[in-house]
Amino acid sequence: MAAVATPAEQRVTLCNVSWETYERLIAEYPDIAGPCFTYDEGMLEIMVVSFEHEEPNRTLADLVGVLAEEFGIDLLRAGSVTLKRPDLHKGFEPDSCFYFANAPAVRGKKEIDPAIDPPPDLVIEVDVSRSSLPRFPIFAAFGVPEVWRYDGARVTTYRLEAGRYVETDHSLALLPLTGEVATRFLDESRQMPSTQWLRRVREWARSASPAPGR
Repeated sequence: MAAVATPAEQRVTLCNVSWETYERLIAEYPDIAGPCFTYDEGMLEIMVVSFEHEEPNRTLADLVGVLAEEFGIDLLRAGSVTLKRPDLHKGFEPDSCFYFANAPAVRGKKEIDPAIDPPPDLVIEVDVSRSSLPRFPIFAAFGVPEVWRYDGARVTTYRLEAGRYVETDHSLALLPLTGEVATRFLDESRQMPSTQWLRRVREWARSASPAPGR
């Protein structure tokens, strides 16, 4: 197997990796604190998450939770659950993912089978150091309808359209949130106590709450 390492990014990409090897690695590292694996038709990326990566991931996940509560939207948090499709030879562990419309279909299950169960309605992708294995085509193959991508400077929202992701001016699941607002909240979370930040998010949500039955 040929390997290309990028130490500054804490990522290693392996070529010509079999599906069986990918499955073994997942089984050997079941702990969510371990490395993250992304697989796409023989290409395997192994990433060790850093604080620079995990801090915005957790903050954006908190933002999703608070807004869903304030907007009265059903939510199921699936975190970084491993999602794999042997028929597609693709698999990934999202930084964070959530079910909204599809929550009733997976609630109460011990495992999610992407070949049968619906995909998450939203995936958060923190790509501070630019992944060497593009993940958007993998998300699209699974049918994930919405992705938020944080590149270290701003949050951008995308929707799946005709098999590709296109940038949108607002979140599909959490209208009227925009990428600009999400970026502002992420920046503010680094400048104020968490309780004060949560109050600001809730105040914004209550002033911007969409009309019932949107």
